[in-house]
Amino acid sequence: MRKHLLSLAIIAALGAPAYGAVLEGNALYETLFKSGTLSQMEEGDKLVYRREVTNKVKPETATRDTGNVVLSLEQGDALMANLEFRQEEKHRNLGSFPASIGNPMIMYFAETVARDMAETAGGSPFYIRNRLKEALVGAAEIAEGQVDLDGAGIAVKTVVMRPFADDPNRDRMHGFEDLELIVAMSDAVPGWYLSMSAVTPPESAVGYRSETRFVAVEDAE
Repeated sequence: MRKHLLSLAIIAALGAPAYGAVLEGNALYETLFKSGTLSQMEEGDKLVYRREVTNKVKPETATRDTGNVVLSLEQGDALMANLEFRQEEKHRNLGSFPASIGNPMIMYFAETVARDMAETAGGSPFYIRNRLKEALVGAAEIAEGQVDLDGAGIAVKTVVMRPFADDPNRDRMHGFEDLELIVAMSDAVPGWYLSMSAVTPPESAVGYRSETRFVAVEDAE
């Protein structure tokens, strides 16, 4: 099996993205949930993502949730995308999804953020999950630019969403009310997603950050 690592140290923006344009509704959905993102992969191929979490209020959950997420393809009645969380010698199955619908990492990202927020700030996890899902099909700022990936410039689209900006319950979210979701995507990255981040502002007491970044592809033997 061949493994191609993408060094995080050399992924650097070639200038700050200039947001301004807005994506809404179907245009946002089709960008975030782009179809065919796994069509070039074969059974046995694996995409490796690194998830790193910071949480000043509940640091033990950040330790629990920091690790690798591995997407592998397996042929059954249909080609399935299997997700597995790996933390040293511990492996945990996260679920299987039809590969035909695209890369399930975007929904895994949203689900983990919803869980983290509910654990940290309290409140209904169903309410939080619904607000995050609405953000993924609502409106977002978008910027297009380039990053340097393994010595080559690649075109990247980055969207920023603020799911609780106008929420009537902002004052009950204990530091998460100004949470930003930032998703960077590129056709040059296997599986489409370069990184997915959920970040509270620096002044927020919760000090929450969850980043899931693509780091490697493993080819089938």
